[in-house]
Order: sequence, then structure tokens, then C-alpha cells
Amino acid sequence: MSQILPRDYWKMFEPKLLTVLREGYSAADFRRDLVAGITVAVVALPLAMALAIASGTTPEKGLHTAIIAGFLISAFGGSRVQIGGPTAAFIPVVFVVIEKFGYGGLILCTLLAGLMLIGAGLMRLGTLMKYMPQPVITGFTAGIAVSIFSSQVKDALGLRMGAVPAEFFERWRALLSHFDTAQLAPIFITGLGLLLIGVLRHYRPNWPSFLIALLACTLSALAFSLPVETIGSKFGDLPSALPGFDFPRIPFERTFELLPSSFTIAFLAGVESLLSAVVADGMTGGRHRSNGELVAQGVANVGSALFGGLPATGAIARTATNIRSGGRTPVAGMLHAGFLLVFMLLLAPLMRYIPLAALAAVLLVVAWNMSEVENFRNTMSAPKGDRLVLLLTFFLTVFFDLTVAIQAGIVVAAFVFMFRMAEAVEVSSGVRIIDDDLQNTDPARAADANQRAQLPKGVEAYQISGPLFFGAANRLDNLLDQFLAPPKVFILRMRLVPVIDASGVHALKKLAERCERKGIVLVISGLQEQPNRVIANMQLAHHAGEVRFASDFEHAVRLARAIADHPVTERSAAD
Repeated sequence: MSQILPRDYWKMFEPKLLTVLREGYSAADFRRDLVAGITVAVVALPLAMALAIASGTTPEKGLHTAIIAGFLISAFGGSRVQIGGPTAAFIPVVFVVIEKFGYGGLILCTLLAGLMLIGAGLMRLGTLMKYMPQPVITGFTAGIAVSIFSSQVKDALGLRMGAVPAEFFERWRALLSHFDTAQLAPIFITGLGLLLIGVLRHYRPNWPSFLIALLACTLSALAFSLPVETIGSKFGDLPSALPGFDFPRIPFERTFELLPSSFTIAFLAGVESLLSAVVADGMTGGRHRSNGELVAQGVANVGSALFGGLPATGAIARTATNIRSGGRTPVAGMLHAGFLLVFMLLLAPLMRYIPLAALAAVLLVVAWNMSEVENFRNTMSAPKGDRLVLLLTFFLTVFFDLTVAIQAGIVVAAFVFMFRMAEAVEVSSGVRIIDDDLQNTDPARAADANQRAQLPKGVEAYQISGPLFFGAANRLDNLLDQFLAPPKVFILRMRLVPVIDASGVHALKKLAERCERKGIVLVISGLQEQPNRVIANMQLAHHAGEVRFASDFEHAVRLARAIADHPVTERSAAD
């Protein structure tokens, strides 16, 4: 990364709230943020409870997370309109952590993930998140959607069974063995919720469909005395009090066991928050501070853990709702957290009547939205490598473990990238069909195609095209083996090499040493800025055989002619 001044470095982490206040915050701005804040709070209320229950904990944990983390993300974040809180992406990993390590293990995971995010932001890794392979994101997002769907089957159908296993095959084995216990009342509530959400989204897209469906399902269950499980019957009354420090026993001795899950939480929080910020930029025309956003996400997750909450990140749907409702500053997100707190304090006694089947309907819609079926289908039309990454990440997410899926997806995507880049690197003698095709339209390529016509006797020239990195460096190994008789001078044209790494320089050194053993003078021509700098820093000319450097091909040909006519034995320095 480029060097920056300390003042500019710390500027990257300045909260957008300070920027807004410095620019001036009017009463009209506050009115818009007030409307947006209450609108987003209405949308977030049912989601926070549903996400907490699906994660294997109690509904108030989701509300506490939305309040604490939502406020901190808006107050310290690098986006003007980001809305933070618990999201569906965390459900599989949180469920597994709680099952294996208890809620104390989740607190430790969330703390570690928060610290990782702060560290990532301070190291300016936020700018690298944009390079996350899209097939990996699509694959694990679709896999999470399948996991969420399977986790809601029990409540949606009202199956009479115990706790649902976390492992996919075990879960479905348990669900199928209890299918005969499905009840009509929960199925009716789930169907009613799905129908209302679908109709409202089609005909009244600006209405809070989740909340309206939740209210309708709750009133229907009460009016007809339907035998359905509710929040109150399963969890008891929700506490109508301010969130406080809630530290269960934290198994610090199992920190190393929890590191993979912590990394997964940090990774999901970082990727989802920055994706949400990018979407928000597109909707508002603004520009977020990616590294500052990562630091804010880290602070929010640490804060959520200290109050016994869940992992949190920027939520794309809630952020978009904030923008559509008129929110344009971080104050809207802070007000959203404040309204959620008011709702919890005032409505906690009433929330006990909400049917779990209604919350299941909400999460089934969330799972469908996350699946991105159209995006998945489009990616399946991509090249084979992308399809492999997509399917590998998807199946590992569903059948094995989200942490393994992300790691394997990124590794395989890296290998696919290396293969493609290696394929793109052409080592040629200048006679290529594509050059002949472009001869009339691209004079530079036409000149490359005719390079052999300019060569003196005893001189050979080859051209490298594309990045010379560790995936393509071995292409230089057999260059000299193509000659029946070794030339006096070998010109290696690198005008079309934009980037080189240590492996590329090492391959050049080996080539130079082989040239020296065969009595060949190596001339490297046309180095671009980055390769020239790297080669100079790694002292190629001092460690290899006899190497000359030329600014361009014409210069290289003149130099080669002089060497061929008057051979020298002393090693030369770079021109």
C-alpha cells in the first residue's frame, strides 16, 4: 500500500457523524432522520427477535444487539447511512458456537471478532475487501440461506420434538423422523405470515411487511385461541429494562478452539458491512470510509459482547430502508437504536404473545432473499473455475462448516486466479496469429509481430505478455531449450509485463544463470515502473549472470548487435 502521512492515516477513521456535524446539521435534517429512524426501528424489531431465536438464544439478546451495536455502528462508522445490528448471516456459526461452547463461548467469540475487525481496519485491510471473489460470497450466502430455512422447519410446521441439531444431516434426519407430528395451527400461522408478507411487498412495498404480518398472525392466534407455541410459552416474559452488563462465564481456556469461529464472525461482519456500505453509496451518491467502517464494526461487536449481545454488522435491507425513508446522516441510525429501546421498554409484556410460527415465516422470507437465486443461476453460467468455487463454497457451507467453506472457497478461488493469470502470460517469439489479425489496427502489436526481422545474426528475442508472478514464473524454465544452437544474445522483451513478484525475479535469475553457463548475454528490455523497481530492489544484475538492460526494443537490438559483433566477458551493470 502507498505511504501516507499520519494526519491522513487517522483521517480514514474519522466517524462520518463528526463530518456531518462539521458540515452543519439543521432541524430539517433532524426531522428526516427522525422519520427514517422510527421506520427502520419498526422493520428491525421483529427481525432482531427472530434472528436471536434462530441463533439458539432468547429474543431479548437480539434486541440488545440491535440497540447497543446499532447505536455504536452509526455513531463511529465510516458510512452516513449504515444501519447495524444482528443479521441472518451469523445464524449458522452462532448456533454452532452456542451448542458447542455455551453462551459464554459466543461472548468470547464476539469479543475476539471485534478485536480482529479493529485490527483489520487499523491495518487498512478494508480496501482489500472489495477483492473478495464474488462466487465465494454468493456460495456461502446461498448456503447460509439453506441453513436458515432448515432451522425454521420445526417452528413453521409445529413439529413436536426437542432441540434441533446443528449438523445438517443430523438436523434433517431428526426433522423427517418427526414430520408426522406436524400441527395444523402453526402451519396456518406460517402460511398466513408468508401470504401477508408476499402481498404487502407486491402491492405496498413501502409498508413494514414483517411487522404487519407479525401483528396479524398474533391477533389471529389470540382471536381463535390457536394452540401455537409463543415467545412467552418458550422463553417467558421479555425483560422490560435497559440492557446491562451481562457476563456469563467465559471459557478463556478454549480461546484457541474458538479462533476459527471468531475469524468467521469477523469475516462475515467485515464483508457484509462493506457490501452494505457500497450499496448505500450507490443509492445516495456518497462515499464511505471502508477502514473506519471496519473499526466501528469492531467497536460495536466488543460493545455488544460486553452487554451480552450477539455479533453484529451492517444490514443491507435495513440500510436501504433507512435511505428510502429519508435518512441521510448517522443520526438516523442512532435514533433507530433509541426507538428500539423504547419499543422494548413499552412493548415487552405484549411480545410474549407472538407465535414462533410467525417469526419462522419472517425468517423463511429472509432466507429466500439471501439465497439470491438469480445471482446463483447467473454464476452457474460463468467459466468452470467460478462454478467450481461457487459450488464448493455452497456445499461446504451447507453440509460441513462455514469456516471451512470460506477458507476453502478463497483458496480455490486463488488457485483459479493463478491458473488464469498463468494462462494469460504468453512467452512468444513474436509470431502470433492474433498479432496478424490486429496488424492493421494496432501498430504496436504489428511491430511486435515483425520483431524477428530486426534481429542480427546470433540474436534471439522472446516477449512476455502479462504479470510475471509465482503462478506463471515457470514459463521461463524451458526458453533456452528451444534453440538448436545457443544464440550469442538473448533479448527478453518485458514491455507488456505490468507486475512482477519475487517468484518472477527468481525465475529471471535462474534464466540469467543458465545464460551465463551457455555463454549467452541476456538483455532485458522495456521494463515498466513496478517490474523495474522490484528487479532493482532484489538486485538481479548483481546476483545473476551477465545481464544488460535496455529501455526499449530498438535499444536492445542495437545493444545486441554491438555485443554480437564485439563480444565482452565482463559483467555489465544496469543501464
